[in-house]
Amino acid sequence: MSSIDLISRITINPEQCGGRPCIRGMRIRVIDVLDLFSAGLTAEEILEEMPDLEMDDIKAALAYASRRLDHPVLAA
Repeated sequence: MSSIDLISRITINPEQCGGRPCIRGMRIRVIDVLDLFSAGLTAEEILEEMPDLEMDDIKAALAYASRRLDHPVLAA
C-alpha cells in the first residue's frame, strides 16, 4: 500500500476527538498510536491493545506523522 493510500485511512472530523486526526473514523487518534510506540510497545502489542486496528492503520499513523513533521525550517 502506498503512503498516499495509507494516509487516506486518517480522518479528521471537527466533531470527533476535538478535530484531531483519527484512524478510519474511529475514536482512536493518531497520537494514541504514537504514544503507545513511545511507551515502548511494539506494533503487535498495539494491535493486541486495540483490536479494532489493523497493521495498515499503524503504518498510516506513522506516515501521517512523518508527513506532518516534514516541513522546511527557515533560519533567520
